[in-house]
Amino acid sequence: MEDVFEKALAEQCAPTLAGVKAASLFRISGETGDLRRAALHWDRLLAPFGIRLRVLKTCPAAQACMIYVYRQNRVHCILAQPEVRAFLVRMGYRPADTESLLDQLVRRFCLEEAYPHEIGVFLGYPLEDVEGFIRHRGRNFTCCGQWKCYGDPAAAAACFARLRACTLAYKRLYESGIPITKLIVAA
Repeated sequence: MEDVFEKALAEQCAPTLAGVKAASLFRISGETGDLRRAALHWDRLLAPFGIRLRVLKTCPAAQACMIYVYRQNRVHCILAQPEVRAFLVRMGYRPADTESLLDQLVRRFCLEEAYPHEIGVFLGYPLEDVEGFIRHRGRNFTCCGQWKCYGDPAAAAACFARLRACTLAYKRLYESGIPITKLIVAA
């Protein structure tokens, strides 16, 4: 399980490990107890680099977990922005510190069948895109890549290209034997 988790982390979270993106989210299958232990292990390993892991949702029936990987300082800065805080309050969040907001997100993940759409701000997506997705119900976007963009399509396409290039580069480096801890870019 450890190897599967590590490979998923390297491939799914490359932009976060590289410092290009504030956070990443991935689903991984396996015995949920093993997945939780692997997440805790990697959280301890990556914490000195300012990167944290949280299990957002566990589904024992499907034998899968949703894992949130984030650069603590970057996510704190995003969630501290007044317009993001106001948006989260409109979405039903109570004003709080970063960890408490993440706790509220975890509760929402467990209570709702679909992803809570506000997760985009926790992943570092532009607020304009998160609000646009909610307002347009996922339609009428200007560009689509790692998320649906509702603003400048050229800027979004350039961002998506950087994220893809980073992921491909990290995948090659990881497959060549470089450990994840050596791939992390300092904050």
